[in-house]
Amino acid sequence: MSPIRILIADDHPVVRDGLRGMLGAESDLQVVGEAGDGAEVLQLVDTLRPDVILMDLRMPGVGGVDAIRALAARRSPARVLVLTTYDSDRDVVPALEAGATGYLLKDAPRPELLRAIRAAARGEVVLAPSVAGRLVTQLRRPTRETLSDRELEVLTLIAQGETNRGAGIRLFVSEATIKTHLIHIYEKLDVGDRAAAVAVAYERGLLRPRTD
Repeated sequence: MSPIRILIADDHPVVRDGLRGMLGAESDLQVVGEAGDGAEVLQLVDTLRPDVILMDLRMPGVGGVDAIRALAARRSPARVLVLTTYDSDRDVVPALEAGATGYLLKDAPRPELLRAIRAAARGEVVLAPSVAGRLVTQLRRPTRETLSDRELEVLTLIAQGETNRGAGIRLFVSEATIKTHLIHIYEKLDVGDRAAAVAVAYERGLLRPRTD
């Protein structure tokens, strides 16, 4: 059988070199190209015709998720196996929703990575244990991302630039109450600060841009 054709997409040359060296030792795997960002992936995919794309997520310019989305829109037959250092919900969910076949972390042992590539080439879903655990937790707690009406009011004001004190005045509650709401919001959205909470809320459609 023909070897599995692999395109490596990562903005760090050292990572690409390491992967090329490791995969090149396998007789059934063939690295056919490298890309430093998502835009380069989209330029190369039709020419190189990879079976599997090892895709980092956070790259300059066109990131991994946008590239995965574009490949899906093109109906590219290449399977995308995300290979990244990030396993938070805000990274995992968009990548899988965009069309990634699998999601693996860069600290995965060599045998696990090789198995994942071969499984992805067969069209099988491959998930790192920590990623699978997160998804199971989400399924068991389906209301995890659901913000209450009051939490949405608070987050809307924060998105408009209000301070905790200003939001409290607008909602006729204390600043301490606003802080408590924000703690709950951070937990539900799996973020650590106000800016990230607003960004994730817009990304997931919990907040809508103002049109006035």
